[in-house]
Amino acid sequence: MSQQNRTKMSVTQLTLLTAINMMGSGIVMLPTKLAEIGTISILSWLITAVGSLCLAYAFAKCGMFSKRPGMGGYSEYAFGKAGNFMANYTYGVSLLLANIAIAITCVGYGAEFLEIELTPVQVCLSTIVVLWICTSANFMGASLTGKFSALAVWCVILPVLLLTVIGWFWFSPTMYVEAWNPHNEPFFSAVGASISMTLWAFLGLESACANSDAVDNPEKNVPIAVLAATIGVAIIYIVSTNIIAGIVPNAELVKSNAPFGLTFTMMFNSTIGKIVTFLLVLSCAGSTLGWQFTIAKVFQQSAIDGFFPKCFAKVNKWKAPVLGMIIITAIQTGFCFMTISPELFKQFNRLVDLAVVTNIMPYLLSMAAVAVIMKVAKVEPSKAKLYNVIAIIGAIYSFYALFSTGITEVFYGSLATFLGWTLWGLIAPRFASNEA
Repeated sequence: MSQQNRTKMSVTQLTLLTAINMMGSGIVMLPTKLAEIGTISILSWLITAVGSLCLAYAFAKCGMFSKRPGMGGYSEYAFGKAGNFMANYTYGVSLLLANIAIAITCVGYGAEFLEIELTPVQVCLSTIVVLWICTSANFMGASLTGKFSALAVWCVILPVLLLTVIGWFWFSPTMYVEAWNPHNEPFFSAVGASISMTLWAFLGLESACANSDAVDNPEKNVPIAVLAATIGVAIIYIVSTNIIAGIVPNAELVKSNAPFGLTFTMMFNSTIGKIVTFLLVLSCAGSTLGWQFTIAKVFQQSAIDGFFPKCFAKVNKWKAPVLGMIIITAIQTGFCFMTISPELFKQFNRLVDLAVVTNIMPYLLSMAAVAVIMKVAKVEPSKAKLYNVIAIIGAIYSFYALFSTGITEVFYGSLATFLGWTLWGLIAPRFASNEA
């Protein structure tokens, strides 16, 4: 018994692991985007924090009671193989877009570090170079990826935590209040405008239940870890981005391609700002590296399950799905050219909104399947009812986030989803014949 316990994570270790997985590099461009809206975006943070808590808790319960792993497996309970495919397909599309946004962030911070100004075409080409370099680095398997990603995540966590603790000494309440609603937008419009960006920061919470078999007493400890991690990350996000709004004037912040570097420059000096900017370049590079590998593995597993083309399942001697990586990066290259924008943060924003829209699809499918999962697992009725209510709240929040993202982004996200149904129609016969 004692030997078994030593091989398991404690609830504290699982909480830290979950928090690190969520933070990544998603926060590093947020202050610039939120400055567009104003400090009224703190209300969006609070709404997203509650919605994310409900989603995270529901996913934790799905991970404990489902016999089928991942959002595709959860969706299959209610929607069959079609639901499994659509969850994996839309999640895959979301990851493709999200990692382009992270690569663009790497380019933005890199340009600030090198003190160069890039044209929109140069930003596009630089982003493509970053994607291909990170993809190539994954050809020898997960070893290098894992080591660099583990180091890189701390390059963003440490500056953000430091800012959260000491940033108050430079905080100006007057500056913060003046930035509340700089464009005098209607209240609900202003709050909704930043919902997609705040949800972006929490993407990845669905992976929180993946380590349920590695912790003692998972039925009790996994929900505790998920909720504690989500609350902790929410506090760090809310405090750090709002501190920046009281340190850097809104007019300067909204134009910055490296808001955290700018903040530390104003707090200390340009040298410290450079160091922070360099750390965040490493963080974004490590995140891009890790997610390129993760995307390829998601596509690989979907190919093994028969949902995606078999080419994504082929691996080299290091067990890396190289052909799939090349195809994925080629698709991302096309997306880079399609999303060129005169301003880097607008290109980043467009990709984030599209990534959020497509990622909400598997969230909704999974939340809709909670009731079936609980019934199949024969969960006590009173507990099942509670879990279903939480899942419904998570779904309502997801619909609100979808609505708030914008007509254009929802339109393109819908086109991508409709394409998925067409692709499902082409592969559905193989599953029909198997079931027959």
